[in-house]
Amino acid sequence: MSETFTLVIFGITSNLAQKYIIQALYDMEEKGALPQKMTIIGNARRKLTDSEFKTYIKEALDKENLHHQHEIKKETVQNLLKKMHYLDGNLDDPAYYDRLKEFLDKIAHSSKGRDDRIYYLATYPDLYKSVFENLSREGLTDEKEGFVRLMIEKPLGHDFKSAKQINKLMAKYFKESQIYRMDHYLGKETLQSILTFRFGNGLFEPLINKDYVDHIQITASEDFGIGSRGGYYDTIGALKDVGQNHQMQMLAFATMDAPDEFSNEAVTKQRISIIKSLQAHPEEVVFGQYKGYTKEENVAHDSKTDTFYAFKASLKNERFNEVPIYVRAGKMLEQTVTEISIIFKTPHNRLFKDLNRGMEPNVLIYRIQPNEGIVVRFLSKKPGSVELEENFLQYCYRLDASVHSHLFPDPYEKLILDAIQGDQTFFADAEEIEASWKFVDGLTGTKKNPIIYEPGSWGPEEADELIQKDGREWLIPSNAFCNIPLLTR
Repeated sequence: MSETFTLVIFGITSNLAQKYIIQALYDMEEKGALPQKMTIIGNARRKLTDSEFKTYIKEALDKENLHHQHEIKKETVQNLLKKMHYLDGNLDDPAYYDRLKEFLDKIAHSSKGRDDRIYYLATYPDLYKSVFENLSREGLTDEKEGFVRLMIEKPLGHDFKSAKQINKLMAKYFKESQIYRMDHYLGKETLQSILTFRFGNGLFEPLINKDYVDHIQITASEDFGIGSRGGYYDTIGALKDVGQNHQMQMLAFATMDAPDEFSNEAVTKQRISIIKSLQAHPEEVVFGQYKGYTKEENVAHDSKTDTFYAFKASLKNERFNEVPIYVRAGKMLEQTVTEISIIFKTPHNRLFKDLNRGMEPNVLIYRIQPNEGIVVRFLSKKPGSVELEENFLQYCYRLDASVHSHLFPDPYEKLILDAIQGDQTFFADAEEIEASWKFVDGLTGTKKNPIIYEPGSWGPEEADELIQKDGREWLIPSNAFCNIPLLTR
């Protein structure tokens, strides 16, 4: 029996669609991963002819894009364009949904089988209510003839209260099983593979607890500024942009207990347990802003928005009781790198403790980007001498010469495919989103003016003092492992 599948992208001309979604669809088309009888409907307010829309898609694919730098094949583009259609209209105009329903009905009538649909919201949150109400009014959220799913981007809300309101709004029109809350970090191969490394092997997992771990560090740094995102970034800042979502997920994967089984329910349950047990220390948080930020495009000249943060937290559970967790992230820093470091305790009676570097700790590093891999830092003997040097046991994800090879799955590509297949394992649910916002609210409640720091540094000196007062130091991320050409701007 034949079937049809329709992906409706609200906001096809958005920055998000141009940078990620269109490229992911291209890659899926090239790999044969898109359903055979698929229709993609793009929406935006701008009026475009069919020819103009196709030109727009081609230009979006040809545009220089850090996240999509491989060859664009003409034949693949043509095959993708055959699936794509454009339907302009304002999302707060009920008349638009009459036209959308008519279009979708034509697609449904072309098949005698199921009529499956996904609505992807690549648009502003203030339009969500209009979209949901009008889709429901037209009967476009019903699942009588096939599945209906909703994909929605982070950040979901700007605090606990607003996130809860959005979740409540979605629950009015969709079941939780229909809602796919996107955080593209959950689609990253390196992040997902932490689960395999920890729970598919028995080598390190017995050591990941308070008996062996001294502390944990999580870093998400970028050596560039906000670019053209000033209008958006200045309303939320660094902590709400990446701390509430990306770094919460990184921490959850690195510290969660083993799920009973590999399923959405079991994995999500463990992620939620970690986030709910995370304790904020509002007195131990530093907010910074890079020098020159207030001169960026669409940024208020007196802006107090954070472009950097560092904080200390802890997990209130048996496994990691009293193990400190240090988290930092920011823009215009010395290096672009995202990683989780598990720093092990150093026994006081280590054999070579009197040698230089003899008391340096062993470290397990999950490098999310750019030189992706899972690495153990250890000490070894220098050849021909009784000296110690740093070395690495490493598993690297990019074994080919090109760092931009699209054979390495893109997070959007993976997550769109998961949504089509109905797998919610690597999507956040309502309880998870609200728990992470509740934690972040605990940090921002006593927020002060950000400390100005120099571009190219590691942020304010106060961030160093935050960890140094505990007798520890921030690790300087190393490029000595998985050393292949790095992403350049």
